[in-house]
Amino acid sequence: MAKLGRAERVAYIVKTLVERPGEIIPLSYFAQRLGVGKSSISEDLAAVKAALEAAGSGTLRTVPGAAGGVAYWPLPSPAEQEEVLERLCEMLSAPERILPGGFIFMTDLITSPAWTARIGEIFAAHFRPQRPTCVLTVETKGIPLALMTARALNVPMVVARREGRVTEGPQVTISYVTGSRGRIETLTVGIRSIPRAARVLIIDDFIKAGGTARGLVDLVRQFEGAEVVGIGVLIQTAQPERKRVEGYLSLLTLEEVDEERGRVQIRPSRSVEKE
Repeated sequence: MAKLGRAERVAYIVKTLVERPGEIIPLSYFAQRLGVGKSSISEDLAAVKAALEAAGSGTLRTVPGAAGGVAYWPLPSPAEQEEVLERLCEMLSAPERILPGGFIFMTDLITSPAWTARIGEIFAAHFRPQRPTCVLTVETKGIPLALMTARALNVPMVVARREGRVTEGPQVTISYVTGSRGRIETLTVGIRSIPRAARVLIIDDFIKAGGTARGLVDLVRQFEGAEVVGIGVLIQTAQPERKRVEGYLSLLTLEEVDEERGRVQIRPSRSVEKE
C-alpha cells in the first residue's frame, strides 16, 4: 500500500475496526499496512477514539502487551439508541403494516442489514457487561437480530430449531408449552453448539406470553454449567402484562393494533427508558 497521509490512515483504521467489531487487532497490523511506526498508529487511534466517543458511536479498548492491540466496540449512546427506537416506532406505526388478525408486518425491518445492525448494537450495549460467550435464538425471524448482536459482541450465534438436523450431530431436545396458544412445541440444539459453562444471551424478535423464551431458558439448563445471562427481544406486547420469563429487556412495546381504525400504538419500552 502506498504511504498515506494522516487523514487517509485514520479513514483506513476506522473502516477496518468497524468491519471487525470486538476483535483485538495488533498495532503492528496497521503499522505494516500503512508503512508508519506504531507511535503514529497510536496517535491516529487516539484521534479515532475521541471522535467515536464524542459522537456516541462506540469506543476503543486498548490491550497492552506483545499480544495486545486495539478493539472497537459499537456501543451506541443512549441518545443514539433513543433515535433508532423512535424511528422504528414511526415506521411500525404505519397503517399499511397491519395484517389480518391484528398482526404487524415487520419482516422488511428484521431482514434489513442496516436496521438489524443498529438493533444488534443496542442489544450489545445493554448486555456486554454480562460478558456473554454466545447468543442463542430460535428459528427463523430471530436469526438476523441474533446474528447482528453476536457480531457486535464478537461471539458465536447458536440457533435452536424446531426439528433436529443430522448435520448438527448429537443434539439436545426439549418440549415446552407455548404461552399464547398452549401448544406443545420442541426445541433442538446440537450438543457441540453450546460449550460447557457458556454464558448465553437469548435474543428474539417478539414476545407475547413468553413461552418460547421460557423454553430457551430451559434448553440452556440442559448444558453442563451453562447459564442464561440475559434475554433481549425487539418487541413485547403490553398484554399479557405478566410473561413466563422475568428480567428480560424489550426495546419496543406494542400497546394495540386496531384493524378497523388502521391504528398501531407502539412505543419504546420502559425497560429501556429506565436504563
